[in-house]
Amino acid sequence: MKATESQHQKAHEEFKKFLKIGKHRITPERFDVLDGALEYDGHFGADELYVKMMTEKKNVSRATIYNTLELLAQCDILAKRNFGDNKTHYESSFNRKNHDHLVCVTCGEIHEFSAPEIEDIVERACTKLGFESTGYSFTIFGKCNKKDCSQKK
Repeated sequence: MKATESQHQKAHEEFKKFLKIGKHRITPERFDVLDGALEYDGHFGADELYVKMMTEKKNVSRATIYNTLELLAQCDILAKRNFGDNKTHYESSFNRKNHDHLVCVTCGEIHEFSAPEIEDIVERACTKLGFESTGYSFTIFGKCNKKDCSQKK
């Protein structure tokens, strides 16, 4: 889901504060990466964002994209995900409810879902163990019900 204009503005403000506090350089290219990430529909890797930005004629280096994505994850505008393919995926976590993932190990398709029961389990486990949760990631790996995937062994 793409971010609205007001979400973009709030994200810009948050990111700018984060950069100032961390004494990181505030550059137009970093905000181009932020916008590109917020506009990306779904999960993406750094290289996918780089290709998209090059297609849109944005003048941002691959290194800037990788570094900025890490900063955006550190300030909780993006969430880092690992779907078992040895690649870091990102998705916007800005003004989004927590959700979980089903990943098809055959075609790689990712489905998002929400289950309050899972959040309850996380909350109970944290309470029982005296732990303060800052977030969680729950991913189920399997085969989707597409004919090509369900018939492969």
